[in-house]
Amino acid sequence: MEGVDVASLALRVSVGFVMLAHGWNHAFGGGRLAGTGRWFESIGIRPGWLNARLATYTELAVGPMLIVGLLTPLAAAGVVGTMGVALVANHLKNGFFIFRKGEGYEYVLVLIAAAVAIGAIGGGAASVDNALGLTDELSGAAVGALTLVLGAAGAALVLALFWRPDRPAG
Repeated sequence: MEGVDVASLALRVSVGFVMLAHGWNHAFGGGRLAGTGRWFESIGIRPGWLNARLATYTELAVGPMLIVGLLTPLAAAGVVGTMGVALVANHLKNGFFIFRKGEGYEYVLVLIAAAVAIGAIGGGAASVDNALGLTDELSGAAVGALTLVLGAAGAALVLALFWRPDRPAG
């Protein structure tokens, strides 16, 4: 395997595992989907029950897709989209560092950057994409840019349709 294949595998597996764990926690941790829906409502994403499912199912789908390298840029765009919504709706107002009150945006920003890199690198040699002969079509600078554009468009659509944050009194 070439260095780029190792990089793709390492990024895909690590980001894929993070997304799978994130979705799993939304679905089965603490408050489960109902609690996740209530949390979405609390940050202005309404209806919370619907958006909790959209985000959770996206994370549960793109995690394994990244791990095995299936339609890698599309899966990476799912990461960009879900983390883009999280960036704007929850983290951006809290500053850069994640340890700040309310959690800053460094974590989601790194996941977005890693996802764009994954989209550009593609699945690599150790991927389902490669086994299907799609590696050349699903990698490159244009594919990385498309990963960013598709993910950002998905996030923008969700925010435009569902994000209604409470306005400060004044």
